[in-house]
Amino acid sequence: MHDNRVATVVSTAPFDDQKPGTSGLRKAVPVFQQPHYLENFVQSVFDALPDVAGKTLVVGGDGRFFNAEAIQVILRMACANGVGKLLVGQNGLLSTPAVSNLIRKHKAYGGFVLSASHNPGGPDGDFGIKYNIGNGGPAPESLTEAIYANSRRIDQYRIVEAPDCDLSILGPQSLGGMAIEIVDPVADYAQLMESLFDFDAIGALLRAGSFKMCFDAMHAITGPYAKAILEDRLGAPKGTVVNAVPLPDFGGHHPDPNLVHAAELVAKTRGKTPLDFGAASDGDGDRNMIVGANCFVTPSDSLALIAAHADCVPGYAGRLTGIARSMPTSRAADRVAEKLGVAAFETPTGWKFFGNLLDAGKVVFCGEESFGTGSDHVREKDGLWAVLYWLNILAKTNKPVAQLLAEHWAEYGRDYYSRHDYEGVDSAAAAQLMADLRAADLIGKSFDGRTVTLFDDFAYTDPVNGEHTTGQGVRIGFDDGARVVFRLSGTGTSGATLRVYLEHYEPRPEHQHADTQAVLAGLIATARAISGVEARTGRKAPDVIT
Repeated sequence: MHDNRVATVVSTAPFDDQKPGTSGLRKAVPVFQQPHYLENFVQSVFDALPDVAGKTLVVGGDGRFFNAEAIQVILRMACANGVGKLLVGQNGLLSTPAVSNLIRKHKAYGGFVLSASHNPGGPDGDFGIKYNIGNGGPAPESLTEAIYANSRRIDQYRIVEAPDCDLSILGPQSLGGMAIEIVDPVADYAQLMESLFDFDAIGALLRAGSFKMCFDAMHAITGPYAKAILEDRLGAPKGTVVNAVPLPDFGGHHPDPNLVHAAELVAKTRGKTPLDFGAASDGDGDRNMIVGANCFVTPSDSLALIAAHADCVPGYAGRLTGIARSMPTSRAADRVAEKLGVAAFETPTGWKFFGNLLDAGKVVFCGEESFGTGSDHVREKDGLWAVLYWLNILAKTNKPVAQLLAEHWAEYGRDYYSRHDYEGVDSAAAAQLMADLRAADLIGKSFDGRTVTLFDDFAYTDPVNGEHTTGQGVRIGFDDGARVVFRLSGTGTSGATLRVYLEHYEPRPEHQHADTQAVLAGLIATARAISGVEARTGRKAPDVIT
């Protein structure tokens, strides 16, 4: 192939707000649409990858507004920066776990994921971009810090002038001297899923007239994946997957799979004739919600049950080495790890912190309370993977979701758990609240009959590479095993989101079936009293409770 790249060097000036968060750079669409804004960040990534010339990268996104335009810019800039080849999802579409799989399967150098995950889309919604490294996972902090440093001093970027590439046609094409391969977004991912799960058993369950389920793709990226796997391959009735067509604005809805934003799905699993199983995934396909007939599986419990049932699933039987969870996630998985005699790790929030543990073989499963669950099959959380895992458990045990939960709690105890989100809070007020919490002296003090026995600002030292991360959230532990965690979210795009995590451990089976918010009421009052959240934010109640 003739290499005829002629790069244009464009003068630019830094933007001061391009520091990647826990999952890359996320901003409102109009911010990304500013002249040079996207180009500055992409060039800052390339400048942090000095040996990218001649290498293969993967590019794809969730189809949200600005996805198509951003991909064309990345293609032209990749060409100008000497990239050898790009693997691009057809029509620019790839779920986040599918990007991770493609990087790993094709031994690519890395990849760009275009998404703002569970944030709303559309012209006034959010957009995001992050870089994943060669193991398929999000860039570590050392790389994101280098990218941010580049963005603060950038004065030019490189791009080739060329017409848009046609991303609708599968197969090879070229841009200048750079090879481009347009790939089926679903095929490689579906093949991976079939290698992990007992598709015969799941298919038999889904084809049984007595089993009723619904998967809500929320007009986001997992629609094509779920239809291809659940309906076409496994034989679920047509219509099992709803809201299956990805839309730039997600149909005007919030593509966040939780009890608030997937309320219609939840309603189908309630009442006298409920569905047996319901599931949903988010904007870019890396999150999941699991519900059963008249019951909800918290993400923390989901991780614990997945680990406890590893021997039900062909791809995991007999090889569990450890389990990792983010710090705010309940300790339910820790109890499973202890009983099974495997390692348990507590990491900061952000999937990138699981990567080294997975690469080193120290853990097989990992999860976050924010509806993210995954394993060592890729280096991202994976929504549809979690759904298939649950279906595999249901098919093998022949037990309904509520029974599986009850039996798990009876054996391990129940962690009553909830997250209270205060969204769009004044950033200065939120930062001051956290600063005052960190400066408090709470050890030995009592609140509503509970005495504080643990109080710290969570820090983490990676056991594989020794990187140290601080300031990850205030933990308050009490003498009865209860816990409260305060942290600011890194995934919002306006104001600050204060998250308050509440956890109460109940070992007695006769007390494991009460209402979560009622059980946590005293702890909620204590958390509000310690933080002064109402006075500081002007909010009488959280915006979202999950």
